[in-house]
Amino acid sequence: MSCSLLLSCSGTARAAFQVVAAGSTGSIEVEQDGRLLDVDDLAGPVGGRTQVAELSAGPVLVRYSAQVPLDAVPPAVPTPQERWEALRPSRYCPSDRLGALAFDLLGPHVSTEPWERALAVSQWVRSRLSYVEGSSDGSDGALETLLARQGVCRDFSHVVIALCRALDVPARLVSVYAPGLSPMDFHAVAEVVVDDAWWVLDATGLAPRPSLVRIATGRDAADTAFLTTLGDPVALTRFEVLATTDGALPLDDHAHRVQLA
Repeated sequence: MSCSLLLSCSGTARAAFQVVAAGSTGSIEVEQDGRLLDVDDLAGPVGGRTQVAELSAGPVLVRYSAQVPLDAVPPAVPTPQERWEALRPSRYCPSDRLGALAFDLLGPHVSTEPWERALAVSQWVRSRLSYVEGSSDGSDGALETLLARQGVCRDFSHVVIALCRALDVPARLVSVYAPGLSPMDFHAVAEVVVDDAWWVLDATGLAPRPSLVRIATGRDAADTAFLTTLGDPVALTRFEVLATTDGALPLDDHAHRVQLA
């Protein structure tokens, strides 16, 4: 797994990066003016890491690379607190406004079994939304995506999460490295709680779930952004992401249960 980010900082700013694979520090460098900046490493949920650096005016280059075994982090077991948080509405997933709509969209015979219910949501999203690059921006949430009926991976995941929560299935968002994704990019998927375990759903169907590598985990994209800045404006001028596997990609019908490490 690897990524590189080229930033342009207009003044003094603090930047937080969530690009390190969960459970693996790998090698991350933040370089400015030919020198490596000091980086604070912060622990996040489910083995995730956040690196924070102080930037000054000028270009900044961020590089990360790692070889990550798929069992780097054991499968997460939902705690009572996580279950509760994963049922509550959040910034991009206003599930409290979607209860009646969720039942209307999925029909009168939606299953009461949590996995079948969550899978029906994911399949509905895949069949009714169009994946269109550049069709949304950072302020769009599940409601905007439902109205537009198009979006990218984070939008698909926000709709899945919001509808699952509205149907009493705990759900959250995970940013991942996704071998097989084309064009290559950071990717976002949903996780739902069924039978005391977290299971991953990818309504885009663009990459096999067994090869996904967890980066950050949270309520929605507000918690999992790969770049967050405070202070003077910072522009992302270029970024590259690479994710590959040893050997062939696994098959995935996007219907059976799969856990993320």
